[in-house]
Amino acid sequence: MRVFLIVLDSVGIGEAPDSAEYGDVGANTLAHLSAAVGGLHMPTLAGMGLGNIPSLLPKGLQITGLPSVAVPLASFGAMAEVSTGKDTTTGHWEMAGLELKEGFTLFPHNPPSFPPELIRDFEKRTGRKVIANKAASGTAIIAELGAQQMAEGCWIVYTSADSVFQVAAHEDIIPLAELYRACEIARELCNPYRVGRIIARPYVGKPGSFVRTENRRDYSYPLPEPTILDKLTGAGIPVITVGKLDDIFIHKGISRAIHVENNKDAQSAVLELVSEQKAGLVFANLIDFDMLYGHRRDSAGYGNALEDADRFIGQLLPMLGRSDMLIITADHGNDPTFKGTDHTREFVPLLVYRPDLPGGSLGIRHGFYDIAQSLAVFFSLPLMPRGKSFLALP
Repeated sequence: MRVFLIVLDSVGIGEAPDSAEYGDVGANTLAHLSAAVGGLHMPTLAGMGLGNIPSLLPKGLQITGLPSVAVPLASFGAMAEVSTGKDTTTGHWEMAGLELKEGFTLFPHNPPSFPPELIRDFEKRTGRKVIANKAASGTAIIAELGAQQMAEGCWIVYTSADSVFQVAAHEDIIPLAELYRACEIARELCNPYRVGRIIARPYVGKPGSFVRTENRRDYSYPLPEPTILDKLTGAGIPVITVGKLDDIFIHKGISRAIHVENNKDAQSAVLELVSEQKAGLVFANLIDFDMLYGHRRDSAGYGNALEDADRFIGQLLPMLGRSDMLIITADHGNDPTFKGTDHTREFVPLLVYRPDLPGGSLGIRHGFYDIAQSLAVFFSLPLMPRGKSFLALP
């Protein structure tokens, strides 16, 4: 028995009921980007019922190019997040069975973003000066301050609309091992402030042509309680993560981690695992939608990446066995047509494919943790504290 849980990072499907609290009324990642590019060609996900989901939502908008189908291959629904926040960590943790009632701390956009005592302690512990200390785009901040960072051997420290403490450094000036160690120090220092993630942001190149590398690392806030991943591995059921999920879950409850930083490598890894992994959970995150296109408000790039993912899922489906299950969802929204560059608080799609069962409506789910509960049911484990399974109880 195997489950493949694929997270299309940031692929939201319409404003959440509490979107006003986040300034996100009117956001709709899939509907707006599909309209912006003149329609999406995604025959596999259309056939699975992705285009059926908008009709379930109170303010659902049709996805251009993806009409509803009479007999979908998969069961379809939408999930509303209950935790406070609209970031990667919060979304993935809720899928794994947690609920964050107290959200992570957000910091001011204007400098200084982080408290002086935090920066002072970070400088003292790492032995290097900090510059920036403000909210910024990652590519913009290295373009602005990369030359100074190289000349002074300092850290570029910045935040964003998410709860993040990001540390950028040129790989030729500060070795990766030292950057990673600095981020471990930052993680320790930032825990009292409830910072969601510390992110190492190495880059290379020369002034005017700096490029971030794929040696990024994330250091998440400590998990408050065991997740479904811990329950699975504790029962001897393998859990293999693909993408950046090993960092998101602090390497806990994971049997094997395949750490990759782009969709292409993640998709290739999943297809290889279908052939070699005989049991357990394969949990994969496809990051490009969010990292490369959502934050940069690039509808065309976002649409191309979705169509590529559709081809990948088309390859995956016929490789699944009768006892397998495929779950496709997202962790938050990031509408590339919306104001600003932030994530958007949205419903996320839910597609559940089982080769031996017909599709149907799963309705609107209250909490991403319905996924964790469904995994507990699928693998015959004790029920999780939260969530309602979308699978029939034994």
